[in-house]
Amino acid sequence: MICVLGDAHLDVVVRMSSPLRLETDTPAATSLGLGGQAANVAAWIVALGGRSRLIAARGTDAGAEIVSAELARRGVELIGPIVQGNTGVVVSLSTGGRQRSMLTDRGVGAALAADAVRTGWLDGCEWLYLSGYALAREPMRTAAVTMAHAAIQRSVRLAIDLSSTAMIESYGVASFRALIASLGPEVVFGTEAEAALLDAAGPGGGVVHDGALIVKLGAEGVRIDGRHFPAVPTAPVDSTGAGDAFAAGYLVGGVELGLAAAARAVAKTGGMP
Repeated sequence: MICVLGDAHLDVVVRMSSPLRLETDTPAATSLGLGGQAANVAAWIVALGGRSRLIAARGTDAGAEIVSAELARRGVELIGPIVQGNTGVVVSLSTGGRQRSMLTDRGVGAALAADAVRTGWLDGCEWLYLSGYALAREPMRTAAVTMAHAAIQRSVRLAIDLSSTAMIESYGVASFRALIASLGPEVVFGTEAEAALLDAAGPGGGVVHDGALIVKLGAEGVRIDGRHFPAVPTAPVDSTGAGDAFAAGYLVGGVELGLAAAARAVAKTGGMP
């Protein structure tokens, strides 16, 4: 069992045939589904043969019903409070399947409060995966930190994804680096830009001490503590969720399963398996 803490929301993927043209039409193929970094990871864990428990705040609109039903259909155990408000929506703009930019409305996702979480939710879990978005702002930050400390006390292994350069810069690079380092994660996932922003591999200032820094390199694969692992060849359709698939695969079965999952992810549209 792997516990995942973060967002679950609606995901709109817009796959453009050419770069966005301002003030006129850009031909595109659009899909609607379940999304959120944490929800993606939880669903991929199940798809790869593991069990997952997703800790997330849920809204009170029709979108929340869609999200809950879809997670249940995929075999994800969903727990967390119901919060008055709307489900988040993320619009991903994808060009050629290799790059994507996201327009993010987190809705009630960030409203998970410390007094609404229960450390017993970690029962039976081998890992706790924290989406970096869970640390972006209060009250969810305190809830995530509370669960991270509880995981350490229970000998549950902690993994954190850095998630977003924009989010890190908004939080404050030095403050975010200090927060991650204070939690002592066993694994930190991040893109090359995210890792460089935090100087994660720098002497004396890293966010990983005794654990592994895993740098996601897109089509080039991953780098783990300086060692390069090439990507599994595939025909890219949409890169949305590839890093989430890799993280799930790594937690379930190591780097090879992670790379295979990432290859599956980019060969289809959307972040879900």
